Amino acid sequence: MTEDTPLPRIARLCRYPVKGLSAEPLQTVTLAAGEGLPEDRRFALAHAGTRFDAANPEWLPKRQFLMLMKNERLALLQSRYDAATTTLEIWRGGKRVARGALSTPVGRAVIEDFFAAFMQAEALGKPKLVEAPGHMFSDAREKVVSVINLASVADLERVVGRPVDPIRFRGNVYVEGLPAWAEFDWLGREIAVGSAKLRVARRIPRCPATDVDPTSGARDMTIPRTLMAAFGHADLGVYAEVTAGGAVAIGNGIRLL
Repeated sequence: MTEDTPLPRIARLCRYPVKGLSAEPLQTVTLAAGEGLPEDRRFALAHAGTRFDAANPEWLPKRQFLMLMKNERLALLQSRYDAATTTLEIWRGGKRVARGALSTPVGRAVIEDFFAAFMQAEALGKPKLVEAPGHMFSDAREKVVSVINLASVADLERVVGRPVDPIRFRGNVYVEGLPAWAEFDWLGREIAVGSAKLRVARRIPRCPATDVDPTSGARDMTIPRTLMAAFGHADLGVYAEVTAGGAVAIGNGIRLL
């Protein structure tokens, strides 16, 4: 990148307060060193047999929770989360179907009862809404920010010959103005965005969760298989670790350090 080259910039910011549920769009967010986005993957819906100790939280693989890779019905729902009150609303087809304050036993029970009825046998027993202070239910063991290059998604669209909704990749930071796949050249480097700095740690291997249409819930693509056939890998996007906290907003340029 030369001084005259326009910087790639943030086109979209998202977090996912409940693992496996819909994205919450953001205009701006304040990052902290060593952390993911605030409220991102704060909660998860664990299967009845999942052992999670909130007093001593440990990372668990995603198969221990409701998730799109196995439970595509989740894509039929839209979630709305108010961090100030910890209130989660679940909507389907434009109608609110459940509402509960996740900081209260009654509110959690309302949400758990809804998902037990909605998921039926897929839930492997009544789901448990779980959280722990400072814990993040990420697919990665580390607390990371996922970065998606929209040009890479567009190149995948070229291969499949149809639109690919970038939200399939459940990213936090969606970048425009960067050549396709150039994000892989950032590995091991730091980037500056807004007043924050992040170190790009590794590529994100894709699983069959990306096969699910995020609106209809239909398993209508074979994204990992297509990536492997067309590009020789099943990766799309990168994980980055926040090394210096700061405010980040849509429109911020991204500078490679």
